[in-house]
Amino acid sequence: MRSLWAETAPPIPDDASAPPGGTTVVVAGAGLTGLAAATMLQSAGVRVAVVEARSIGAVTTGNTTGKLSLLQGDVLAHVREHAGDEALRAYVESNRAGQEWLCREMQGIAGAVAEESAVTYATTPAGVKTLDAEFAAAQSAGLPVERLAQPARDELGVPFEIEAALRLEAQFRLHPLRVLAELARRLRAQGVPIVTGCRMTDVAVEDHGVVVKTERGDIRAATLVLAAGASVLDRGLLFARLVPSRSFVVAYDLPAGAPSPRGMFLSVDEPSRSLRCDDVDGIRVLTIGGGAHITGRAEHTGRLLAEVDDWALSNWPAARRRTWWAAQDYRSVTHLPFAGLLPRSGGHIYAATGYGKWGMTNAVASAMRIAGRIVGSEEPWAATLDAHHAGLADIGETIQANTSVGGHLLADWVRSGVGQSTTDPPAEGSGRIARRGMSPVAESTTGGVTRRLSGVCTHLGGILTWNDAECSWDCPLHGSRFTPGGQVLEGPAVAALSTADE
Repeated sequence: MRSLWAETAPPIPDDASAPPGGTTVVVAGAGLTGLAAATMLQSAGVRVAVVEARSIGAVTTGNTTGKLSLLQGDVLAHVREHAGDEALRAYVESNRAGQEWLCREMQGIAGAVAEESAVTYATTPAGVKTLDAEFAAAQSAGLPVERLAQPARDELGVPFEIEAALRLEAQFRLHPLRVLAELARRLRAQGVPIVTGCRMTDVAVEDHGVVVKTERGDIRAATLVLAAGASVLDRGLLFARLVPSRSFVVAYDLPAGAPSPRGMFLSVDEPSRSLRCDDVDGIRVLTIGGGAHITGRAEHTGRLLAEVDDWALSNWPAARRRTWWAAQDYRSVTHLPFAGLLPRSGGHIYAATGYGKWGMTNAVASAMRIAGRIVGSEEPWAATLDAHHAGLADIGETIQANTSVGGHLLADWVRSGVGQSTTDPPAEGSGRIARRGMSPVAESTTGGVTRRLSGVCTHLGGILTWNDAECSWDCPLHGSRFTPGGQVLEGPAVAALSTADE
């Protein structure tokens, strides 16, 4: 399981040195949000340090489909419904600003950014209705989107029938790890430390700043920027306003003469399919995304991955799988990204999250919002987004999301209490929740090694589920994930799982 971008990216050096003892701003997270924010702050003369729990781009950015687009499936219609036209226009302006910044920064960097049209399509009458709502929202936002009624297969380069489509020219596809490699190179050349393998575990807020606690020592700073997708701090209960979603991406080598999509595609029908094509060493590579599910709530993730394969081969029978991977992102219940101060942080902690799987534009836009606040130079669109207050629809979604979380918490604890206990180890590549007394035990076998860990997430006590596609333990509450050995992969959890004997 390794992304196409990891296979084809230049190496990005790790830095296992001790974190700096003090700085003005600490950025936690070395994905696109974190490195963009660090770049903007450094350019404004702010002393910055970056800490990253794993390696640069190891989580969402390095596993995205890499679309730098203002046409975003049905996102604009949802923003319009929840927040109104003024917030919609501000959202589009913020994404345009992020798009322009990234294209400007990557000008002349080989293989980082390429112009491409974006296409949102529907294959059913219900999908056409969704598409029309998106078209109306795009027009309200001033986007020059073209509506295509029953376009010919040859026009779009796909081997299946489409009822209707929206097309927006002059968008961009990214090689996300080439982008991160260049940003990291520039930051380090300017003396900005990027310390990898350094997980932030907590923060103490003081009168004049923060003490950022990491696994490798404390850092004193005036300001902390959380750029890690899910906030590892429970201040402000930000995690309660997010819905974690995980999906698969599969890359296929196409033979000469096979249909090749002309643009970056995304369907509005379920199950959703995302498409793009790249040339890799003279081979046309088709990348397909799908299998979206709330993290930890899919019974058999391997089936979702198999469905992507089945759909791909039904349309491109001669395609050959090259690699596959998975990515996780978070949707805000307001359908607008969060980028601002955390409550109860004394004005010292900012966070950015809730990109709804459109992190290439929203990551940079969120970095611009936060950097602008820190240095006192805000864009008008940022003020409009900051001024948005949750309406009844947002409150309803918040209640629904947390009711679902509470239901899983209760039902899963009850289920674990009556689960069977057995001495037979799980089969290779499988895992299960058993019980030892009243304690849920996460048992798995991978690489011939059987491990028994606490089956309780270290964040807020959810009962973990086995992700059979990725061989990980995933929490159905807020999306924390752990290796078979119990180490934290991502999400709001910061502590590893203990062994069942502890």
